[in-house]
Amino acid sequence: MSNISETTFCNFKNGSHLLVQFINCRILYQKKIIKEDFWVKDGKILNPEKIFFDEKVLADIQIDCKSMIIAPGYIDTQLNGGFGYDFSSNIESLEAGLNIVSKGILKYGVTSFCPTLVTSPANIYRQALPILMKRKGSRNGAEILGAHCEGPFINIEKRGAHDPNFIKSDANGGIQVLELTYGSLDNIAIITVAPELSGIVDCIPSLVERNIVVSIGHSTACLSQSEVAVSQGASFITHLFNAMLPFHHRDPGMVGLLTSDVTKKTVFYGMITDGIHTHPTALRIAYQSHPKGIVITTDAIAALGLSPGIYKLGTMSVEISEKDAKIAGTNTLAGSVCSMDRCVYNFKQQTNCSLVEAIEAATLHPAQLLGISDRKGTLDFNTDADFIFLDDQLNVHATFIAGDLVWNSEQMSHLSKIYN
Repeated sequence: MSNISETTFCNFKNGSHLLVQFINCRILYQKKIIKEDFWVKDGKILNPEKIFFDEKVLADIQIDCKSMIIAPGYIDTQLNGGFGYDFSSNIESLEAGLNIVSKGILKYGVTSFCPTLVTSPANIYRQALPILMKRKGSRNGAEILGAHCEGPFINIEKRGAHDPNFIKSDANGGIQVLELTYGSLDNIAIITVAPELSGIVDCIPSLVERNIVVSIGHSTACLSQSEVAVSQGASFITHLFNAMLPFHHRDPGMVGLLTSDVTKKTVFYGMITDGIHTHPTALRIAYQSHPKGIVITTDAIAALGLSPGIYKLGTMSVEISEKDAKIAGTNTLAGSVCSMDRCVYNFKQQTNCSLVEAIEAATLHPAQLLGISDRKGTLDFNTDADFIFLDDQLNVHATFIAGDLVWNSEQMSHLSKIYN
């Protein structure tokens, strides 16, 4: 902070709309990390040329970034819970749990996310979805982009940790069947379905018309069935390689969508890069086959941020060790306990991709998937000022939402003195 009068400083802390200049920083801009100042005002990222040459104004406040990288905030499209709370169970405490998780993930660099509901009885959806409505991010927590409903229209043979008692075996009757199951589609951002189920493919165009991303997963679909789903509007694959048919040279199944030329469109695919769900070699094969489609997701559960023990995931009991999560008494994986910052780090280490490529897999790509890249996932001018400070090892040192500091490390303690 430099050249700040006491009045200006107080006004800034009280939330006035001041021009802030971040100096001594490196910025991820247009697929490059460049050394440049970074300007923010009114929750948006500004074009410095306009400030210097047109308006000829100076910053109200300068902030020393200590050579940190400024990158867009991470976007997690699949998060089941954390810090002892599961979004699919204990509905009476869902609001409190949502607030705790939203705030807790700020230290991992997550500025927006899709709270995820696993396969559940209809009454859970009807109670939970109104609570999981879209809401802006703030110091109270990351922005909620809408719910991800992972099920119940999935294949019971590939249910993973989903409770078989509540899986729906078909969607005969069309979109009305989905509306009846969920109660309302209004607060849903993503739905994971198995495309081979009777009636599902016919529902996809109606879901897309409602701006809902249709993801395919927990499925035994072959490649041709997967391609039909994509041709109807599906655009995402839920946790690639997990809960689907394995790759086969005569029918590569869902994995074949990464190089399919039938649909002529980008298909995004989620990867849980915790080092447990997918072998590094399989991750490298997927990434090198289709680098523009990868979306890093945590698939984290209630045990995120907690010590080992037994926790709930929907109606199922899950046992947590130091490294993974499994359905209690089995060897079936049940989501991860890996935070987004570690997933991004693991991805870079396991693929040997660049810093830019690693960061974009958790920022630009999920924003493109959700159709919000015009305001999130980049540091382009006039987009939302949701950004993070990173060191060269991808450790998060500060998180900002709408230009406001919402979390910082001890190394960036001088920021607290400015913003708090």
